[in-house]
Amino acid sequence: MILLTGASGFLGKIIREELAKSDLVHTLGRDALNDIVCDLSKERFSTQHAYSLVVHCAGKAHSVPKTEEEKAAFFQVNYEGTVRLCQSLSASGKPPARFVFISTVAVYGVEAGAAISETHPLAGTTAYAQSKVQAEAFLAEWCKVNGVTLSIVRLPLIAGPNPPGNLGAMINGIKTGRYLSIKGVNARKSVVMAADVATIIPRMSEVGGIYNLTDSYHPTFPELEALIAAQTGKGLPLAIPLWMARMLGRIGDLAGNKSPINSLKLGKIISTLTFDDSKAQKELGWRPRRVLDEFKI
Repeated sequence: MILLTGASGFLGKIIREELAKSDLVHTLGRDALNDIVCDLSKERFSTQHAYSLVVHCAGKAHSVPKTEEEKAAFFQVNYEGTVRLCQSLSASGKPPARFVFISTVAVYGVEAGAAISETHPLAGTTAYAQSKVQAEAFLAEWCKVNGVTLSIVRLPLIAGPNPPGNLGAMINGIKTGRYLSIKGVNARKSVVMAADVATIIPRMSEVGGIYNLTDSYHPTFPELEALIAAQTGKGLPLAIPLWMARMLGRIGDLAGNKSPINSLKLGKIISTLTFDDSKAQKELGWRPRRVLDEFKI
């Protein structure tokens, strides 16, 4: 029997569908449709069931906090929620044999670089990154004390039906004609199919360890733009020269965080940022599909 948190989310839905093919899955979340209704950011839960595997997919992401209260919300959900989940499992007297934690490449705290591996320092400074770093550290100790095999998966952009985050924003921008491409920029970005992540979880849970997962190809922005434009029936987005994009970025700096583009955001767009998944290939037999071949909007 498997316990899955965050089953109503983008990735959680896909993980649930995959795991349910081979085992009974209980879900935990705030929605009344869950088997266990609980808001882990505020409370613990009780259960009489013994779970062989817990997949902790629930978390807060895809927003930029503007206040201290909004920053604190990341820690309440991502760190304190993880602590309460484990405390509840301990109280049941039946800790799972295996635990999989869905984390993020944001923990590395890098905005540019190529083939960044799992050994890179955890230097993330955002509330999102730090809350995940703290959750990872807590889980490492809790699983060690309780004899639980821990797997941590650090994910980049995730592709699948109606994706959230930057990929979802790109799709919406191209659909509405409010997206500007930048000429001559071929920065590569790590992306992974959500379905591939779901498929590898059972194998990963048996082996344990920390893994980056990508599609191993790392498409360029123009490649993603062309794929999305073709699937939406739109023409390729308007492309502007880099010098003009830099000028718009400087104007955005003056406008503050509300600006759709500034120098910081532009720097991320034009810089390659990829992660090394060779460890997963060697230890798990990870054989991902190329996002450019499989992604359907």
